[in-house]
Amino acid sequence: MSQPPLPLEEAQARLLALAEPLSIEHADVAGAIGRYLAAPLIARRTQPGADLSAMDGYAVAEGDMSGPWRVVGESAAGHPFAGAISAGEAVRIATGAVMPCGADAVILQEDIKRDGEAIEMIGEPPSPPGKHIRRCGMDFRNGDEILPEGAHIGAAQAALAVASGYRLLPVRRMPRVAVIDSGDELAEDVEHCAPHQVPASNGIMLAAMTAGLPCRVERLGPVADEMATTVAALEHAADFDVVVTSGGASVGDHDLIRPALERMGGTLDFWRVSIKPGKPLLVATREQPRGRQIVLGLPGNPVSANVTAYLFLLPLLRRLLGAVTPLPQPFRARLATPLKPGGSRREYIRAHWDGAGIAAQAIQDSSALAALAASNALIDRDAGAPALAAGEEVTAYLLENGGIA
Repeated sequence: MSQPPLPLEEAQARLLALAEPLSIEHADVAGAIGRYLAAPLIARRTQPGADLSAMDGYAVAEGDMSGPWRVVGESAAGHPFAGAISAGEAVRIATGAVMPCGADAVILQEDIKRDGEAIEMIGEPPSPPGKHIRRCGMDFRNGDEILPEGAHIGAAQAALAVASGYRLLPVRRMPRVAVIDSGDELAEDVEHCAPHQVPASNGIMLAAMTAGLPCRVERLGPVADEMATTVAALEHAADFDVVVTSGGASVGDHDLIRPALERMGGTLDFWRVSIKPGKPLLVATREQPRGRQIVLGLPGNPVSANVTAYLFLLPLLRRLLGAVTPLPQPFRARLATPLKPGGSRREYIRAHWDGAGIAAQAIQDSSALAALAASNALIDRDAGAPALAAGEEVTAYLLENGGIA
């Protein structure tokens, strides 16, 4: 007797528990962008390395704020003033330049009147005196932990890594992902698609969904609904870390993914999740010479494949890459239009969010690609949820960035 469908959170937890982050390698900072740190990042230098001026003006001693002063030199970014200043002396200083020895205040240039090398105050002195100084170590100091293990490396994180003295960063190996779409009805030649066929669109969709993650993806298929062909496709993918299939994961006479995996020694972890769309989801493992392979069998309907890939495939890949938070992150949005009562299963409703309100698409059929393409969000709707009026809040997920804020 088959087990009842799993609740979503339990299914996600079981999937992620099967995956361990991949082995560590070192990539140059540019090559590490988009990946996740495999170890905490400890600063190798102090930033800034000296007291710097935050504004253009004149550097003077804190106890000598009334003037007048005589300009004795200049400190520019990358070209510090070589000497020291005394009472009655000032150094012309640029933003980002090192504060001269003996100077601990910067008077803004607009608050100064200059006549040759003589300057006098015409505005207000800075309060406190060090207001316009970036102190040594203000950003970080040598030995500080500046990024935790699992941090996502974006543009700012890459700049921080370089500023803290890193040329190479520890990251996880990129997972190899095989995408297999199966079904006799799939036409590979989309320009010559017979009435009884549908273009094989799931493969390119699933591969595109991984584009924001550092993975190596190979598409296989479409594969016919034949046991020998299905087994051959799975064998061809033996060296991949993840195999994701679309179609063939249900229990019909032509759904062969599950029996093919069993024939090949795969271990089924769970099958079926209590969500709509995407109930017939399969998760299995195969022990391979290079390690454990995870097989994710998604439904064949394109919307079902998209939603389950969003909720399971992308978190799985983030987990393999070492992300601290692999699951998509929800946000709260106000309904722009009313929402009908929920059904018997938790539902992920395709919707469009314009920054002010969120509206469900009129067509929610699991084969409706046009409605999916017009959506940039999913509304998370509990089973049996009551009807909601426009203006009420719902939980939603962004689609365009994979749901990670």
